[in-house]
Amino acid sequence: MEHFGFPTETVVIFVVVVAASLAIDLSTRKTQREVTLSNALLWSGFWVMVALGFYLYLYLKFGATWANLYLTGYVLEKSLSVDNLMVFIAIFSSFAIHGALQYRILYFGILGALVLRGLFVVAGSSLFAMGSWVEYLFAVVVAWSGWKMLTAGAGESEIKDYSHHWSVTMTGRFIPVLPRLHGDRLMLRADEVARLSEQDPTLRVTRSAARYATPAFLCLVVIEVSDIMFAFDSVPAVIAVTREPLLVYAAMIFAILGLRSLYFVLAALTRYLVHLAKAVIVLLFFIAGKLALSATNHIFHWPGVELSPNASLMVVFGILAAGVVASFIWPRQGVADSGKSPA
Repeated sequence: MEHFGFPTETVVIFVVVVAASLAIDLSTRKTQREVTLSNALLWSGFWVMVALGFYLYLYLKFGATWANLYLTGYVLEKSLSVDNLMVFIAIFSSFAIHGALQYRILYFGILGALVLRGLFVVAGSSLFAMGSWVEYLFAVVVAWSGWKMLTAGAGESEIKDYSHHWSVTMTGRFIPVLPRLHGDRLMLRADEVARLSEQDPTLRVTRSAARYATPAFLCLVVIEVSDIMFAFDSVPAVIAVTREPLLVYAAMIFAILGLRSLYFVLAALTRYLVHLAKAVIVLLFFIAGKLALSATNHIFHWPGVELSPNASLMVVFGILAAGVVASFIWPRQGVADSGKSPA
């Protein structure tokens, strides 16, 4: 198959659409104090429509093959994000972050992810270009991610106290911390902290400095670190099915842009989609097998069977749909009981 490359028109459209969408999102959020479920659903739909709009452009301009590669990467990244959003719920709980402040932190987290994903995509694509043997390496990485999810015990899935995460300790060595939230501020100036200390003599800071970090800033640091860890799992998986750097990056960015709204939807629906995580595990093992199969074909010219972009897309959709349907057919006992009227 020929390479997609970096068509100038496509790059310009991608940059303009992402920039315009972020500008619209930011201007709207400035006037909103709380994020409701209905609003989160509307914004989730908006981001999905933006991603599908780019798919339609690729389909009409370059054909079904390239468009389906992008769409497969988008759906895969979106589904893999579910596990990461579960971690975000635990992080926000640890720092007592609620409502609109969660969205503000996620907004800055997404901006950081735009840059980090670009670096990861460049590094991953460069590794793939080194030879087919790298596919075996990536297959192991993806399979290991699936194995970690599969073997995670019930105790590991409970909310952890991320306020003692190593990244928080590291940040405190460079920036003194104000041990309380202050509105939606991430950092405060020294004069602002001094006024707060006059109002509340019990307020203590570790040392004097020009600026102080609030728990909201520490929460953002942990979010960014967890996203980097997540990228080590998701980037190889998406590159495995899409390969072309521009399509990989576009798929990941359009999926990430919708994560803020999806977070609030998922926080409300997570108790119902109880088998979606299992579908994600199956997806990871499928991608690992696809990588190993591709490497074997290229190196040993055997068995000569390859999955087309259309076939990969159908498998991804099928596995996710099975996880959603299974969640409603076999709900968790507590969820099923909650729908029954008391005797």
